[in-house]
Amino acid sequence: MEKSILKLKLPTDPLWVKNIVEGNISEILTDHAFCEQKAASNAITLIVQFPELSDLVQEMAALAMEEMDHFKRVHDIILERGFVLGRERRDNYVNEILKFMKKGGSRNEQLIERLLFAAMIEARSCERFKVLSENINDEQLSSFYYELMVSEATHYTTFIKLAKKYTENIDVDKRWEEFLVFEAEVIQNYGKKETVHG
Repeated sequence: MEKSILKLKLPTDPLWVKNIVEGNISEILTDHAFCEQKAASNAITLIVQFPELSDLVQEMAALAMEEMDHFKRVHDIILERGFVLGRERRDNYVNEILKFMKKGGSRNEQLIERLLFAAMIEARSCERFKVLSENINDEQLSSFYYELMVSEATHYTTFIKLAKKYTENIDVDKRWEEFLVFEAEVIQNYGKKETVHG
């Protein structure tokens, strides 16, 4: 999955893996597990808030199941390695992107903002998984993160597709570009911790 496909404007420095992640594998795994759980929760929330949108419900039901499968697979690796799932970490990156979402507006406007927010998180997660798969000195995790990179790319495109399907008066491509520009500013401050977005 190339950066050009994801449209991200600032790539992750591979040294993030070598200098930070490899020094604390249990931390990246715990953080990753909770990222998957939160992604599943987000999908369920969209179902609860927009139950009348049948295509969205179908897509989010499938996505929630896949994210929880990923959660279990990460947890299995944690147990295999003699670790224990730690407590949930605060994700400052996600909270900063959340602040960029427009508040208020019509119900449709809120939906599009939520879908683009989710696409943004999935796109960066996908890119981080790519960097992990290509640079981590751990055969099992390299293979695992390559597989998840492909999955996350599918999720990202699902959210963009749904935003375009359900928009009433929003230029989705223009708003998505605004998300990308903002995210490029935010991500400059990250890549310093052994967490998926850290």
